[in-house]
Amino acid sequence: MKKIALILINALLLASCSDFLKEEPRDEMSSGQFFSVPEHAYSAVNSLYRNGGPQIVNSASSYGGSRSMLGGYMSGYFDNEYKGQEPHVQNSLQLTLDGRNTSTYLTSLWGDMYRGISRANNAIKYIPETPGLSAEEANNLLAEAKFFRAFTYFYLVKMFGGVPVITDPYESLEDLYIARGTVKEVYDLIVEDLEFAANQDGLGMASMGNNEKRISQSTAAALLSEVYLTMSGYPLQEDHYEDAAFWAKEVINSGAYALEQHDYDAQDNLIANNSAYNKIRKSDVSAGEYVYFIEYQEGISTSSYPVYCYPTSVTSEVAYSITNGGYLPMDEFYWAYDPDSDLRIQEKQFFHSQITGEDGSTIDFPKAPYYWHDDLALSETANSGKDIPVMTYSNVLLIAAEAIAQSEGVTDEAINYLSAVRGRAYWEMDENDIKQSLNGLSVIDFTEEVWKERFRELVFEFTLWDDVQRTRKFPVTSASNPGEISFVDAVGANNILGKIIEEKHLLFPLPETELQRNPELEQNPDYNN
Repeated sequence: MKKIALILINALLLASCSDFLKEEPRDEMSSGQFFSVPEHAYSAVNSLYRNGGPQIVNSASSYGGSRSMLGGYMSGYFDNEYKGQEPHVQNSLQLTLDGRNTSTYLTSLWGDMYRGISRANNAIKYIPETPGLSAEEANNLLAEAKFFRAFTYFYLVKMFGGVPVITDPYESLEDLYIARGTVKEVYDLIVEDLEFAANQDGLGMASMGNNEKRISQSTAAALLSEVYLTMSGYPLQEDHYEDAAFWAKEVINSGAYALEQHDYDAQDNLIANNSAYNKIRKSDVSAGEYVYFIEYQEGISTSSYPVYCYPTSVTSEVAYSITNGGYLPMDEFYWAYDPDSDLRIQEKQFFHSQITGEDGSTIDFPKAPYYWHDDLALSETANSGKDIPVMTYSNVLLIAAEAIAQSEGVTDEAINYLSAVRGRAYWEMDENDIKQSLNGLSVIDFTEEVWKERFRELVFEFTLWDDVQRTRKFPVTSASNPGEISFVDAVGANNILGKIIEEKHLLFPLPETELQRNPELEQNPDYNN
């Protein structure tokens, strides 16, 4: 009996010790623990504004540029002065990239994208179960989470083609290795997520700038219009032009956006420093122009983009310890602008080529981006909190113009949208004359006029290579006739450095490291052969 009693006592002690040792970890939370109050759900969604797709734009370094610049390098239209030490830049410019020589760079990108997707999946699964959230709050947060999941997958499918489609958070080691989904499957998820967000009335149609810098229905609608435009081109070639036009017009008709206009003096002379482009540049965020942007804040999360406004030769004249022509347009890019009629190419509009030194002298340098110029950061603080646009209202107008032309013909509405963008740039021309020059064009000719304006207007939204991928056309400028742009078949064409664009270059290679980690993945065709 004494032995039995001792066994029972020991069992009780072990049980009590076991219960005592079962404490909740204090340095991390499981999903079940985390989504226990409304603040947790808001925190989960807030993290998506900095993770996943946004890291394509906001992961900028002084030397290597931001990831959104990669397509510009592929075209050869943009250079980086530090390409000698940045293999991803050099291999992109020379079209020699593959899964091995860009593995480190692309593995980092791939990992960031899927971590963002994992966070979005976690939020989407557990927000509906979070105690204390009203139905409207839950649906609004779900809409934001789905927007960012779609935004991230949109980058992935454009860059790599079909990728693993993962919609549940990883909570076990089961199904750890996921094969690539088809391009169609990826786009189906993107559309489903964005339609949910664009139809979520609780988000409202206000611009992000007037919505406490949060995603709204109009933000989702704008991205959905771009997705449908892209799906209408290669590689899917599904006719979604009508859908693209519908969602672009939802944004236009919302009344939340308007193109910034130029300021003129009493004699109707343009005030160059108060042109629309400089008004946008000088403001932290242009509520009427910025449809979606990456938010920065001094001392919290600062922008590296001002360092790209000057070549390395001018570093000593600014507050930053380094400047770098990290997205330095080649001469061939500048030839896309009419040097006399197009305001965007004039000094200190989109670009600049002079700075006043400390001694008052004028220092000239090769023309460089001025759009990201932060006067205070570059002259004093070396700390920029200026927001960076990812999608502007100009983009929406141009999407609408192209999509309407392709689905309805070259209507007055399509002409008006293109003319609004072009008319602001050709500030000395009567907009009615611009409309007249577009009237009577065939669908193909009008569409090419839209492509030309996308090339010129959206240079700082990094759409160039996206447009090459979806249209399979490569833009060619002319030294003898600046302002003219023609289009040739992309496959077989030379980029600006004379390197032949092959079919494989219209997608990026999957990183070799990721192929080794996941045996279910296969490399894109013709890479690493």
